Amino acid sequence: MEWLEIDGGYLEGGGQILRTAVGLSAATGKACRIFNIRKGRRSPGLAAQHLSAVVAAAQLCAARLEGAKPGSTDLTFRPGPLEPSDTIALDVGTAGSVTLVLQAVMIPLAAAGRPAVLAVSGGTHVKWSPTTDYFAHVFVHLLGKMGVRAEMPEVAPGFYPRGGGRISLAVTPGLLEPLVLTDRGEFVRTTARSIATTDLAKARVAERQLEAAEGIVSVDRREFDYVKSPSTGSALLMTAEYASCRLGASALGERGKRAEKVGAEAARALQWLMSQDACLDEHAADQILPYLALARGASEVKVAGVTDHCRTNIWVIEQFLPVRFRVNESAGLIKCGA
Repeated sequence: MEWLEIDGGYLEGGGQILRTAVGLSAATGKACRIFNIRKGRRSPGLAAQHLSAVVAAAQLCAARLEGAKPGSTDLTFRPGPLEPSDTIALDVGTAGSVTLVLQAVMIPLAAAGRPAVLAVSGGTHVKWSPTTDYFAHVFVHLLGKMGVRAEMPEVAPGFYPRGGGRISLAVTPGLLEPLVLTDRGEFVRTTARSIATTDLAKARVAERQLEAAEGIVSVDRREFDYVKSPSTGSALLMTAEYASCRLGASALGERGKRAEKVGAEAARALQWLMSQDACLDEHAADQILPYLALARGASEVKVAGVTDHCRTNIWVIEQFLPVRFRVNESAGLIKCGA
């Protein structure tokens, strides 16, 4: 079995190295040891949500694990055959991010060639991670362009600190096609989706988030809803849709943060993205990279920014796969393949 040594402290030095490494290990069958895990963080080593990602990826390929315990800075992942079950249940625990776990498991699921339905519980709208709204309306849309169909028919939101959210995700992989996105095409519309927990309805939090956003960016389609959740919270997702792509920006409410600030934060982020000549926002840019590398053929995408997350992910991917990325940071172009 081919063996790789991955330095978890490389460049950005965060949990993304771990998620991409175990995801690609499961997808390629290459065993790996990841050391210096989250070396660049205040509390190094595996936290609960990182362990959840490792265990979830291991379930898909009957991987043997060493060092999979809280606080561990050294993990060995030995994958077996990639044979995911038709139905997969994952519990991230409390407000651990559902989407960060999905980042690890979606890579092998896209490569597995068989449909699966995931039921995942945890935090759906939490700091330092994509919201499930962003995942469903932006990232899944992007994967669809590459031949991987995913649908999220059920989302029960879970906010910090208690989490308790639940999602259902149906994944139908296809042959991964290369992605060429260098021209947005004509503008179609902007959309704003605002949610808040039911205890915030009297204060009109969901509506106020929308109203503040609309004071900055013209919104063509608006939606708002009040939801039940174990913890109080709110969120706003804004998207700009073009003929060839979809850009996304989101913001979260928190104690002491006015609804108007949440709306303005998301709107200004989207306004900046729309002012650029990019087809992918900076978060989608690093998240799509493993799929570009697994696709058969040359891909080229124009991104809003090349972040350290992006550079780090490129480095990890190139350890596992015989591909080379070419990055033109000034032009915002990332190429992969011939």
